[in-house]
Parts: sequence; C-alpha cells; structure tokens
Amino acid sequence: MITLLLIILILILIGAVPAWPHSRSWGYGPSGIVGILLIVVLVLLLMGRI
Repeated sequence: MITLLLIILILILIGAVPAWPHSRSWGYGPSGIVGILLIVVLVLLLMGRI
C-alpha cells in the first residue's frame, strides 16, 4: 500500500512539472504541493507512523 502511494505521488510530481505542454501554464504550484506531500509521506514513513 505504501509503495503504491509513493509511486502515485512520484508520477503526479513528474506529470505536474511545468516542462510538459499540458502543464506549462500552471507554473510551479502543483509540483511544489505534490513535492511537499511526497516529503511529508517520506518523513512519516521514516518515523514509522505509516
């Protein structure tokens, strides 16, 4: 379950990078938010909370 969650978050992060044509006008907001979510999940994983 955790591995699946991490894979999904990484794919969303890659898809939200402003280099892709579909997300070029979004700016850095979506990738920043998903990056923060990824960091939070990794910290919780390392602390043993998940």
